[in-house]
Amino acid sequence: MQFRIAPGMLTPLIIATALFMENMDATVISTSLPAIARDLAVDPISLKLALTSYLVSLAVFIPISGWMADRFGARRVFRSAIAVFMLGSLLCAASSTLHGFVLARFVQGIGGAMMVPVGRLVILRTTSKAELVTALSYLTVPALLGPVIGPPLGGFISTYFHWRWIFLINLPIGVLGLILAGRYVANLKEDEVPPLDAWGFALTGAGLSLLMLGLASEGKHMLPVAASAGLTALGGALLLAYLRHYRRGEHPLLDLSLLRIPTFNAGVVGGFMFRVGIGTIPFLLPLMLQLGFGFTPFESGLLTCSTALGAIFMKTIVARVLRVFGFRRILMVNSVLAGLSVGVFALFRADTPHLLMLAVFLLGGCLRSLQFTSLNAITFADISQPRMSHATSLSSVAQQLAAGFGVTVGAFALQGASWLQGHHEIAASDFAWAFVFMASLTALSCLLFRRLPADAGAQLAAPGETGGGR
Repeated sequence: MQFRIAPGMLTPLIIATALFMENMDATVISTSLPAIARDLAVDPISLKLALTSYLVSLAVFIPISGWMADRFGARRVFRSAIAVFMLGSLLCAASSTLHGFVLARFVQGIGGAMMVPVGRLVILRTTSKAELVTALSYLTVPALLGPVIGPPLGGFISTYFHWRWIFLINLPIGVLGLILAGRYVANLKEDEVPPLDAWGFALTGAGLSLLMLGLASEGKHMLPVAASAGLTALGGALLLAYLRHYRRGEHPLLDLSLLRIPTFNAGVVGGFMFRVGIGTIPFLLPLMLQLGFGFTPFESGLLTCSTALGAIFMKTIVARVLRVFGFRRILMVNSVLAGLSVGVFALFRADTPHLLMLAVFLLGGCLRSLQFTSLNAITFADISQPRMSHATSLSSVAQQLAAGFGVTVGAFALQGASWLQGHHEIAASDFAWAFVFMASLTALSCLLFRRLPADAGAQLAAPGETGGGR
């Protein structure tokens, strides 16, 4: 008997394999941060460099992912990206110093920069506007199993085995992705592809790298304060230079004119602020549970995985919710509610009942899932097919930068709270103030969605088309 897969499920299944691997890797490492820090003999907060280096790599190489897919074909780029991600995983497992670990995470990011955007681009080019919410929603359900499995798995391995094994898990998943992509993903590419904007790539790549490295290394970690400030300033100057280059370039790498489209602007700019606030959770929450409350990595992972369970549940009803309330109302109200769900973390104590924590994490996962799906859909509501590649690249860069800033700003907030309270080492109360600050950033993003028209994204949730319950 020959095993057959429904044609409509092939692309989502293959892309979900990559999403699963990337999301599980991110959640596994977050839970294992204290154990990794002890083994590498570094301060746990300094591992923000490892998280940030991965996100920087994504931000640097995502802009050329669309061009490479158009030029060399989706299948070839997708499979090469999986192979690079697997190589980075091996390097992470073999790392024995902070510098080596940071470099290995950067290599992983190069693979991640190509895997997910190329897969998402295929979905966007083959899905009608009316079905986009459902496609983006159900596409990520298998991938969300990564955040469910990742925290308890990473905690279990770190508690009872060795953290290096968490990166070796990617190898069999990557092999599965290579096989599926080789058999089922068409090597789609454009007949006419403009030349690569080499200067734009150099300016954005160097600018983003230096800016994020400067911010992440600020303080007592890795570089002196003057060097960190210099890197930050140089990175900012290079990004400003790109703006000048963009106005003169014939085929700019990042098409900033897309920001003139109201729905795209709201999704990218408003989404950036929201993601900065939310982006601190994978970094601060495991540290608070383990360093502040004394939980084992396994206990921490079992609690935080409920966030992903809430996200999976919301994916099944998000189309209906958007159809009833509309994008503008959901984005404004839900950003405040999601911010409050982060602020509640400040009330947790070591003796807080685990069931109460689980309930908060579950609800927070629902709220964040609703916001992310709404943002991902509204961003592309008014983008024409010829501009979809540029829109995907610019949106993906903004998302990864926001996540990187979330880790960096969260670390600053934690260190600032510790300094203001006169603590020589991080204490549980420091996390409370850090979460209050990040919750405020999340909630304030509601102001950036007010400019959306009341009927924004209406074509994405046409009755009878999206099938939120399918």
